[in-house]
Amino acid sequence: MSVRLKPSTLDGRLQEVFDTPVAELYERATSADASAAVTRAMELRSFLALAEEQVARVRDRVHEAMAAERDMDELSADDLRMEAHWLEAALDARDGYRAALGELLRTMPPPGQQPRPVRMAQPAATTLPPAIAAPAPPRAGAARARRP
Repeated sequence: MSVRLKPSTLDGRLQEVFDTPVAELYERATSADASAAVTRAMELRSFLALAEEQVARVRDRVHEAMAAERDMDELSADDLRMEAHWLEAALDARDGYRAALGELLRTMPPPGQQPRPVRMAQPAATTLPPAIAAPAPPRAGAARARRP
């Protein structure tokens, strides 16, 4: 299944912010005139969807291993410890992607508002015309003679 079709927990928020369904956001993100915000948001959403799928897979494996109908002799503490490590890594990734995507959605400009160019407070450097510029001293750039 394509990552575009996998659900994520922030799909509703994406649709709310961009006022567009996720499938259309992916199309917009691949167009030549896509904004950086849409492109980054969809990249993060893809990573989030994969991380959430990993969390679900590990959770399902643990539930299967701990099912009441399973033979207790099949239970392995080492296997469960490994699953706990996998789950921790998957949850860390999920939390990181959720935080990054949430921060992007909070800080981006409202839809339809283009970012304005930043004006620098420094004045532009000006040069004097050649007639006004002072001539260089006669020995300008010459090496100094060594003193004995």
